[in-house]
Amino acid sequence: MKPKQIKLIGQEELFIKWDDGKESKINLKLLRDECPCAVCKGETVLFRTYKPPKLKLSSPDVYILKEIKPVGTYAIQLYWQDNHNTGIYTWDVLQSLGNAENNQNYEPLV
Repeated sequence: MKPKQIKLIGQEELFIKWDDGKESKINLKLLRDECPCAVCKGETVLFRTYKPPKLKLSSPDVYILKEIKPVGTYAIQLYWQDNHNTGIYTWDVLQSLGNAENNQNYEPLV
């Protein structure tokens, strides 16, 4: 599935209308807490896995979204008020987070 529409609702939720007619509303706190970048989630390079320590997001600025940019035809990049912008949120990740919000059966992605 691909999104037909993505928009910010206030400074609380990201709204996505999918090409199959379904809709997702994802809380910005959840989006930031589940940022898929290497700094937030870790990475594997040459069979070695790096798991970063849990970030302490203490400032309210970390949950303020400044900008949304497309990444090719498969993802978006989110730019946060605290200048964090390395997370690439693929359509699959956004669908998973949207399902987690709707079903309340949330399990971290990584």
